[in-house]
Amino acid sequence: MTALLWAGAAGAWGFVVTFLLDGWTRPGYRPVRHPVSALALGPRGWLQTANFVLCGVLVTAGAVAVADALDSAALAGAIAVFGASLVASGIFPMDAMRGYPPGAPDGTPEDTSARHRLHDRAGAVVFGSLPVAAVIAAFAVPDAAWKWYSGVTAALFAAGFAAFGQAWENDSRYAGLVQRATIIVGWLWLGLLFGHAAA
Repeated sequence: MTALLWAGAAGAWGFVVTFLLDGWTRPGYRPVRHPVSALALGPRGWLQTANFVLCGVLVTAGAVAVADALDSAALAGAIAVFGASLVASGIFPMDAMRGYPPGAPDGTPEDTSARHRLHDRAGAVVFGSLPVAAVIAAFAVPDAAWKWYSGVTAALFAAGFAAFGQAWENDSRYAGLVQRATIIVGWLWLGLLFGHAAA
């Protein structure tokens, strides 16, 4: 069970490291504007696809051990939903748009593919289930510091998700930056939660 918890932590932290490094070194990709999901497009798209799937599988595996380690089936369930939705995000990539990959239209197409719509739905579950998990942890984890940390994470992540949604709808040049800040807050908390459960 300890190995599963550390696998979950590795999945969460590895996801962040991978998209940061890939985004900074991808030709034609602008991390400040483009969302993380756009990295699943283009010649190196397989890397982010694998990142989605591997992180999702490892987090879901770690969730199995959370139920016993932190004595909370509800917390484990919320984390498992989060992990499974990450896998779905990798299986169903977004459409090319907003200038990426290079040559794609700079705007947002009026019509999107079925796979893009499935990606959006999976993403909504990803960004909805993590703050739910953090709220559950604020009640389920006995340590006082963790209660506060989890509560603050839930609030910051929810606010970040709302800010990203608005930035995306307005095609803000800072949409990618807002999303990255939000992801780092949530995924860092999740990795540390796995580590705390394993200790």
